[in-house]
Amino acid sequence: MKKLQNKVAIITGGSGGIGLATAKLFLEEGAKVMLVDLLEKHLKDAVTALQSEHAAFTSADVSKRTDVERFTQKTLEHFGKIDILFSNAGIEGVAMPIKDYPDDMYQKVMDVNVKGVWLGCAVVLPKMTDGGSVIITSSVAGVQGSPNLGAYVASKHAVQGIMRVAATEFSQRGIRVNTINPGPVNNRMMRSIEAGFAPDNPDEMQKAFEAGIPLGRYAENEEVAQLALFLASDDSKYITGVKHLIDGGMAMD
Repeated sequence: MKKLQNKVAIITGGSGGIGLATAKLFLEEGAKVMLVDLLEKHLKDAVTALQSEHAAFTSADVSKRTDVERFTQKTLEHFGKIDILFSNAGIEGVAMPIKDYPDDMYQKVMDVNVKGVWLGCAVVLPKMTDGGSVIITSSVAGVQGSPNLGAYVASKHAVQGIMRVAATEFSQRGIRVNTINPGPVNNRMMRSIEAGFAPDNPDEMQKAFEAGIPLGRYAENEEVAQLALFLASDDSKYITGVKHLIDGGMAMD
């Protein structure tokens, strides 16, 4: 049997690199998937690329409670239940030291990366099937500091705390809550971060980042999706309240 046969998953940040790769893998493993992201055009393109009758989408701002309530209700109406929440929506902000970081950008990063996760737990989890799985995208930045990415680092540390509290509060219903903590991933976000650090030479910045990774390269979206699949499936049915690094050894103990 497929690992997610007859399961229903919500994936926020669903039209981005990790979200779309995970949606593809979930569908291959038998799930029905609701993609959530900010821009309808990107969602339409994503669903077209997936070529599955079991993929649907809802445009929403994850930092607004009314939007989270709307995509939760739409998923229940469309698919009848919710078994998996992949709270994956996130933004990187800008590359600047704390002393220069714009207040408005700090707030935007916290709204999407932290409040978006908080609202997912507050709104979606009470509607989930008992025994469900919640996967939150944190980062290696959730366990380490990194200069010039203060808002992003703060946000990814914050969701570690939300994960631990939600894992405790929903344990009586058998709902598991975990984070995945990628290092650099070969996608749009890292292109933006590279350009932020070295606008005139982002390729050299990538080489510099890779030099700090013991395995010597970025992760691919599909590799992160494989970890999300493990945490969504019954293969991880006794795992909750844990961070799962997928960082090529960057934060090894």
